[in-house]
Amino acid sequence: MFGKRLLKKALLHHHQVPPASFPPSVSPAWFGELQIWFWRRNHLVSGGGGGGAAGAVPQMDAQIALHYGVPYAASVMAFDPVQRLLAVGTLDGRIKIIGGDNIEGILISPNSLPYKYLQFIQNQGLLVAVSNENEIQVWNLEFRQLFYSSQWDVNITAFAVIEGTFLMYVGDENGLLSVLKYDVDDGKLLKMPYNVTIHSLAEAAGVSLLDTQPIVGILPQPDTLGTRVLIAYEKGLLVLWDVPEDCAIAVRGYGDLHMKGQVTGAQMSASEEHIDNVDENEEEREICSLCWASRGGSTVAVGYITGDILLWDVTTVSSRQGKQTDISSNVVKLQLASGSRRLPVIVLHWSAGSAKDTTKGGHLFVYGGDDMGSEEVLTVLSLESSNGLESVRCTSRMDLKLDGSFADMILIPDTGVPDKIRTSALFILTNPGQLNFYDGGALFSARKSEEGYAGPEAQKFPVAVPTIDPTITITDLYSLTGKKLPSISLKKFCARQNAGPPISGNMKWPLTGGVPSEISLKEDHTVERLYVAGYQDGSVRIWDATFPILMPMFVLDPKVSDVILDGANASVSSLAFCSLNMTFAVGTTSGLVCMYKLYEHTGDSSVHFVSESKQEVHAVHHGRGFHCYVAFMASNSPVRSLRFTASREALVVGYQNGQVAMFDASQLSIMFSVDCASGTNSPVISLSTYSVGTSAAKVGLSQKEIAKSANSPTDILLSLTKDARITVVDSTSGLIINSHMLDQKQLSAISMYVIDEASDEGQTQLSEDKLPCQSETGKEKNDLDQKQAQGAEKTQKNASQHSHSGDSDPLLLVSFEDVVLSFSLTSLLQGSNKHIRKTKLANKCCWSAILKNMDDKACALILAYQTGLVELRSLPEMEILAESSLMQVLRWSYKTGMDKSMSSSNGQIALLNGSEFAIISLVASENDFRIPESLPCLHDKVLAAAAEAAISISTDQKRKQNPAAGVLGGIIKGLKGKADENANLKRSFTAQTQSELLESIFLKESSVEQLNDPIEEELSIDDIDIDDEVPLAPPPASSSTSHVNKKITVEDERAKLFEGSSDAEKPRMRSTQEILTKYKFGGDAAAAAAHAKDKLMQRQEKLERISQRTAELQDNAENFASLAQELAKTMEQKKWWKL
Repeated sequence: MFGKRLLKKALLHHHQVPPASFPPSVSPAWFGELQIWFWRRNHLVSGGGGGGAAGAVPQMDAQIALHYGVPYAASVMAFDPVQRLLAVGTLDGRIKIIGGDNIEGILISPNSLPYKYLQFIQNQGLLVAVSNENEIQVWNLEFRQLFYSSQWDVNITAFAVIEGTFLMYVGDENGLLSVLKYDVDDGKLLKMPYNVTIHSLAEAAGVSLLDTQPIVGILPQPDTLGTRVLIAYEKGLLVLWDVPEDCAIAVRGYGDLHMKGQVTGAQMSASEEHIDNVDENEEEREICSLCWASRGGSTVAVGYITGDILLWDVTTVSSRQGKQTDISSNVVKLQLASGSRRLPVIVLHWSAGSAKDTTKGGHLFVYGGDDMGSEEVLTVLSLESSNGLESVRCTSRMDLKLDGSFADMILIPDTGVPDKIRTSALFILTNPGQLNFYDGGALFSARKSEEGYAGPEAQKFPVAVPTIDPTITITDLYSLTGKKLPSISLKKFCARQNAGPPISGNMKWPLTGGVPSEISLKEDHTVERLYVAGYQDGSVRIWDATFPILMPMFVLDPKVSDVILDGANASVSSLAFCSLNMTFAVGTTSGLVCMYKLYEHTGDSSVHFVSESKQEVHAVHHGRGFHCYVAFMASNSPVRSLRFTASREALVVGYQNGQVAMFDASQLSIMFSVDCASGTNSPVISLSTYSVGTSAAKVGLSQKEIAKSANSPTDILLSLTKDARITVVDSTSGLIINSHMLDQKQLSAISMYVIDEASDEGQTQLSEDKLPCQSETGKEKNDLDQKQAQGAEKTQKNASQHSHSGDSDPLLLVSFEDVVLSFSLTSLLQGSNKHIRKTKLANKCCWSAILKNMDDKACALILAYQTGLVELRSLPEMEILAESSLMQVLRWSYKTGMDKSMSSSNGQIALLNGSEFAIISLVASENDFRIPESLPCLHDKVLAAAAEAAISISTDQKRKQNPAAGVLGGIIKGLKGKADENANLKRSFTAQTQSELLESIFLKESSVEQLNDPIEEELSIDDIDIDDEVPLAPPPASSSTSHVNKKITVEDERAKLFEGSSDAEKPRMRSTQEILTKYKFGGDAAAAAAHAKDKLMQRQEKLERISQRTAELQDNAENFASLAQELAKTMEQKKWWKL
């Protein structure tokens, strides 16, 4: 072990590997390039010897090479309107990225925790995610890496990224509004000094709060560039906060509930029923959701736990701040149902109307608000308003049925539309992992029917590999590289017309993000890997899996034009492919076996139908594509296994009833059919062929020995049934040589393999570079390293012994659920069924495959267990070389039947889980997918630069036309101060970018913090400075009148200040309450009394909490004292030798 570590350090020093930690000045771009260099070194340099030398074990470093489909535990979505990318967060710590042109990616967090917030930093290739454990993560999409994570101290209850900046608002359970900034240069999240507490905000807004409330929503106001933000608190308080001024623009809540009217969405009418009074129990209701309900941010829609939806007008000043008298038009209620018990309004989204009417109305998307027990739907309300909230009316209601329980929804804005006001598509996410979408034009143009407004039909997410519609039944992965390289390259344009995107109508896929790699765009590249799937409708689909972008190639149709074949539409149950002559075989549950030549042929041709009783030839006319040229029917039993012989001229078929048949693919005939189950009807699950003559020549038998065995069969066929019966058949005559039950106790066989010369070239070595599981720490990790090292050393020793002995007797390896048995093939042919090695498995095995080296020799056995564990074992010793798990790599748990969709080729394993499809690469030294060069880029730098340039040009034009116009001008006009100060502010707004301006504000602490201190000390009239009359020089005669007027004005102000008293030398001492009544409440005694009452109640609550805390501490102290006394008594009773 020490020698291996020393060798590893020497290799690291030889390759001049940089240290793992980098200085803060290192840019993320250089860091990403370094990560790519590390990836190449770890996956291409280490272990690069392959199988050329004995004693080299492949190191297992499972990596996801390809992933498609929406995860089963998807829960939240986010969208980048510039890059046109959709992100889907899950409950198990994964993030799915979906773009256009079949581009998808998967990001996996180190911690398997649910995500509750997910937002893009728009057009920057950055994605911010917040987990349920309040971990804030920043993902870089270009490098598909987690660049930074930070643990928040308290529970995050609201989160929002400020559009166009690297800044974000964070609201927590204590009512604190904080600001974070992502520093691109350092790659870190920085907490800005600016923050606003709920008490300071309430004090500044003139609102009294009895207790702390969590922030449940944060909405930056549109067209204010992040300088104004709407803050929603749990108990119903809404505050529109001005960041530069540190003041509340508008305050709303149930205390201001003076409704203009009520709009009942369930009846689709706009009734004008005035509500003059509000019940006391309605003054505080929990807010569940909110969204802006107007283009400019003048109206906000708020959903409550009671099922109500209120539309609040936030343009007018709050009645709590000013002397506003008419607030009857501040709010309108929307009611979806008339029942007393309604569902909470969980989700609200707003979509503006058409381009001409964006200021007059729009569409409100609502999830919730219906009566409890009603059908789960997503409601779309069409609202119109000609003159503010006073004229709001609901013109239509449409209910969209959900395909499962609701998880999330998101609106996709139109491309090329100013301000992104129109909606081009609606995405709805339901459980488990179902993603449907609607066309925006069809959604908003739905016509009214007798039953109401019928919504358009939902479009299914166009999955790369269909698994449900149609239902997938069998899969396989084939490699065409190395010795199996075909002479004719397959082209991706062969049958693209048969594999278009499954989107009906004229709707286009709304997501266009991502950039394919250059090498995957070459249409004349050689296809090196095929992924094939058979379906329940009898069709077979084939994809080009050469690169991480899965490209559909063609669909094999089971129907033959003008020819009726019995069982042609039956489910596909088995597949086989011969890469030398490009022949494909498809077996079905009806017993029909169809063969295809993957050579494109058009025009007249013939189709042969061969059975045991007859042979038919049908003349057909083929269109473009690949078509069936022969169909065999030897049994009505379902086909369970298919295999081409070594000569590639014959096809072996195993059936469900235990029969085995051999077809001559060149002569188009059935050679023989035998029963290999000995009447038990156990299905044939595995087939293998072996050439005895070739094996004898390899082991160096003498001519006499070869002549002696001349009467023996040269080619044999091996069949394995489910009940562990193996049958040896002469491939030429079809005679059964012998048949054995391998083990009476093992009744569930999985597969079998013939290992020829495994001891010569089939040994490999495992390095210590294998990455441990995330849960392996400390002692567990050391134990695993030690076990792997001991296994590798034992494998090298055994391989050396076998190579010196020259023993190359072929082995037969049979895997069961609980054990793996090894047999000598020579002894088995002679009639012995005694195994030479028995390896017990700790878990239930469900699937196995052979791993081969560069010389096409078996070097390891891959075992997959029902627990999700994947093992790599040496051959023939069956020592554990490495292990991983589906949960560790993909966050998948094993499900029943998953083994039927598993397939392997050269160390790559293709898997299906629901609607998810993935290919994982087990061997680190192999890089058949050419990662990372072939990976599609999830961030388009060219598009990002073009968008930034367009925004910059648009901003410059607006500045030239009117620097103070628009939103910034409105903000400037609203600022208090002198004329020169306003001019300076104008120059600062035009000279600074949005992000720089906000950063300069957030770098300072909020000034409202000073208002949070209660007024405890009494005010004295002596603290007020009064300017006495200043003696002036005798003025000219012309100015005497002016001087007299000034003197009179000063005397009047003096009299007003001292309330008419002439005794200015001895002012009367006034109390704090009198001063507050006079100056703060404008003489309103009732308001002053209410304020004093609130203060007394707050102080009383504080005293009660202090008293309660004191009592708790006193109880704890008494308990501690009693425990200490008991411990002292116990210790006194013990003797010194018991201590």
